Amino acid sequence: MKLKFLTLLATLLPIAAMAEEAPKIDTGDTAWMIVATAFVMLMTPAGLALFYGGLTRRKNVLNTIGMSLIAFAVGTLVWVIAGYSIAFGSGDLIGTGKILLAGITDKSVNGTIPELLFVAFQGTFAAIAVAIASGSMIERVKFSTFAVFSGLWILAVYAPITHWAWGGGEMLNFGEMDFAGGTVVHINAGVAGFVVAMILGKRRDYGKAAIKPFSPVLVVLGAALLWFGWFGFNAGSEVAADGVAANAFLVTNVAASLGVIGWILVEYLFYKKATLVGGASGAVAGLVAITPASGSAGVVGAIIIGLVGGALGAFGVSKLKKLFNVDDSLDAFWVHGLVGIWGSIATAIFIAPYLMPENFSLGSQLMAQIKAILLTIVYSGVVTAIVYFIAAAVTGGGRVDDETELMGLDEAVHGEEAINL
Repeated sequence: MKLKFLTLLATLLPIAAMAEEAPKIDTGDTAWMIVATAFVMLMTPAGLALFYGGLTRRKNVLNTIGMSLIAFAVGTLVWVIAGYSIAFGSGDLIGTGKILLAGITDKSVNGTIPELLFVAFQGTFAAIAVAIASGSMIERVKFSTFAVFSGLWILAVYAPITHWAWGGGEMLNFGEMDFAGGTVVHINAGVAGFVVAMILGKRRDYGKAAIKPFSPVLVVLGAALLWFGWFGFNAGSEVAADGVAANAFLVTNVAASLGVIGWILVEYLFYKKATLVGGASGAVAGLVAITPASGSAGVVGAIIIGLVGGALGAFGVSKLKKLFNVDDSLDAFWVHGLVGIWGSIATAIFIAPYLMPENFSLGSQLMAQIKAILLTIVYSGVVTAIVYFIAAAVTGGGRVDDETELMGLDEAVHGEEAINL
């Protein structure tokens, strides 16, 4: 009898262990991720829209803001249709199996949160990535072309790169550290915007007339909203309410602050003035720089990463942009692409001792970061060009005509003005 009981117990123990190991939803993590998702949502149709809208000229303010709005709307649609499946479905090269979120229910779990919530969180990343790229092409790209481009770009460029970095795509995963989107979002979007800016060509009056921001006030307000939303962007990428999320929250704030200081210092060095547009841009640069390292850098690392990020962004906009002679309208490549490259490399260098991975090798990690950066630049650059030409063909040409550009896209395309005097 005793032997039979022991045999039965031995049979049941693995079943009991499996039951205990089954993923469960943690209400604390779920509550935090709902808030983090709302934070990141605010970044695109509010934070980035105001930041970009303030940087452009008065005759194109609404069109520029509208690009962030349509990027979020189209991005959300294509994400739930196929983007999430490509990024987080099964497959070594491209994800499959979750078209229209097939098989995902309210009982599905990702880590310790509902998978539906994870879908929503990641969808906000896809939307802001393509909205960032819009900053390079504003004031001359057709609104309809950008709308089509947004959907195609998320499916063909953003989602595959996400799959390789975060979604289990082992074939092109080099072991990079990208906690919240250094390559996936910022380098990717910066390169994409730069490529489209080259294809579109310069604005008609670029280099011939002063192109001044519509409202430095909106720029600062937009940067502040981006700063606020970035706490969800970075700390939310832990997908849990724990110490790593708290670390990401802290270093995000530190790096953004140092980005302001770094940009202003370079501005003062070159021009003997410290502008608020520069300070706001520096905050964004600091945020971009810390994004891939936010889950691994400590405070000392965040100070250096943010300071260099702000200074590098200012140097790129002030000096390097002139050498390349590409009309990157709102400097999306220099603030996101160039600074994103710095942040990705710095991720391997500035790791807090308490977050150091086991068997860490600086040389191996640096090589992994560089490989991921190069892959992102090449893939994004080539496929973005193809996507743009498809979008332009579908919408009858990607660039507005001279009359529309001269009048301004607000009145010509939307029949509205930012300020009705």
